[in-house]
Order: sequence, then C-alpha cells, then structure tokens
Amino acid sequence: MKGIVVKSTGSWYSVNAENGINYKCRIAGKIKLDDLKLTNPIAVGDEVTIELEKEDADAFRAIIRAISPRKNYVVRQSPRKKHQLHFLASNVDQVMIIVTIKEPNLKIGFIDRFLIMTEPYSIPAIIVFNKSDIYDKEDMDMYHHLHEVYTKIGYRVMLTSSVNGTGIDEIRSLLTDKTTLISGQSGVGKSTLVNAIEPNLNLRTEEVSDFSGKGQHTTTFAEMFQLTFGGAIIDTPGIKTLAFSHLEVKDISHNFKEFFALSDQCKFANCTHRNEPKCAIKNAVVQGYISELRYQNYLNLCEEVEDQNYWERHSDV
Repeated sequence: MKGIVVKSTGSWYSVNAENGINYKCRIAGKIKLDDLKLTNPIAVGDEVTIELEKEDADAFRAIIRAISPRKNYVVRQSPRKKHQLHFLASNVDQVMIIVTIKEPNLKIGFIDRFLIMTEPYSIPAIIVFNKSDIYDKEDMDMYHHLHEVYTKIGYRVMLTSSVNGTGIDEIRSLLTDKTTLISGQSGVGKSTLVNAIEPNLNLRTEEVSDFSGKGQHTTTFAEMFQLTFGGAIIDTPGIKTLAFSHLEVKDISHNFKEFFALSDQCKFANCTHRNEPKCAIKNAVVQGYISELRYQNYLNLCEEVEDQNYWERHSDV
C-alpha cells in the first residue's frame, strides 16, 4: 500500500496511507539515497510503500518497505554530524524562506546559503521578509535593496506581517494547491506567520530570547500539514546555522544561477570567479550586472568550503 510521509521523528515516521488511515511506521532494514550518508534516510514528502504489521493491526502500525523515486529533495549538512546530511523535505513544488531584518537581525548571507540547497533541483524559492510592522525607514531601505537584488535574478520577494496582515492573502494564493517547504532562521516568526495563514493549525510559538536576541526553536521535527484552501506545507525546525563541508567550490559557483549563466564566457572552463583573468563574473560585478552583495557572499562561501575541506584532509596529520 502507498502513502505519504507527513512527519519524521528520527526513528518513527507518520504516513498518511491511500486508504485514508495514518500509520506509525518504522523502516525495514537500511534504505540509502545515492550513497549519501544521511542521518534520516526518509524525508517528509516521500511517497513510500508500507506493509501493515499483523500483530499491531489495531494500533495502525506498519513497516516502510520502499521509497518511490523522488522528483527532488532538499538536504543540509547535519548540525550534529558534519560528515552526514540531513533531509529537510522531498517532492516539493516550491520553498518559502522566511527571514526578518530585525528581531533577530538578518544574517545577510543566510538567504544565499539556503538557496544553495534549493538550486540543484531548480526548486522555485519565495523569499519572505516577515515582521514588517516593526521595520523603520532604514530597515525598509534594506528590504527594497534586497528585493531588487533577488527579483532581478528570478526569485519572488515579498513583505509580510502576521500583526497587521501584510502579505497574508498573497501568501495564501502562492501556497494554494502546491506542496511548499517552509523554513527559516530561528525566531523569524515562522510559526506565527503560518498560524496567520492557516489559523486551524495553531502551531506553537515563542518570542525571541531577550537575553541572547536570538530565536528559540518551536518546531522540533519536520511535519506536513494540509491547508484548508488547498495544498500542503512542510514546516521545519528553525535553522541557526548552515554549513557546507560536503560541497566543493564548483558546487557553490554552479548554484549561484546568474554566475552559471555567464560562466561559459569566462576564459577558463574551470574558472572559480576569484583570481582568474578575463572572468565574466568579475566583469559583470564591476559593470553592475551582478550584485556585489551576492558576489561577496559567494566569496565567503568558497573560502569557508575550502577551509573546511583543508582541515578535513589534514585532521589526521
């Protein structure tokens, strides 16, 4: 029998089966994905084949026997095991990245770090700047600048507030009849925003810590929720940091899509767009066709990946 994984708690999975029943499932044996080292081999959004456990038929328990081919998936480096990857979701139509300019202050590189995870499958990304009701003029100036940077390269950018309702109807329209991964840094008001979009969910929320100024986790595990107006969202735990020790510099450059579009104009086929002569990307930055902000974030990511890979290679020396 087929079903969709709607919640993952690490060792058990909640599966909505085609017969309309929700089953608590465990994995039969080891399931791997493309030889990747994963902390969670099954993702919320996976279509799976399950087999009912006869001894627990009345308790709605089952065993996951197989995973259907995925159309896409989003993975991140595990925050606890840097040599492994962690599934955020699979089979999504789009991703909604929730950020805020203040409370907590925006980490300017976070958006580009997140997009590195969605670009490999060209998953459409919507960048949502939340808590707009507390933005002052300087904050709004920053929003308008970032709006221009990201819309110019093909991303949808919008402003929202669960307090005064800004953007809520537009988000509902964007979510309708689609499966959307919703993610963002801790404390950006993700759960409050989702509750404003779909009040029936009543997700648990917390305020930003007064002591640290940082967000606190309210979502513990990834979970899929059906929307009353059509479609579904996959809510994920708030992200504090994103690292990419599993990637190489070429992976970073290929997934900055405006860089990749011009890369065939570089003198060298393996150009990293840093120190090489006659680099089309560097020239585009100088000419103003590519954002200096994006380029600086790119350089920071490349340096970080190289440093991590260096220490990986020399850790046993």
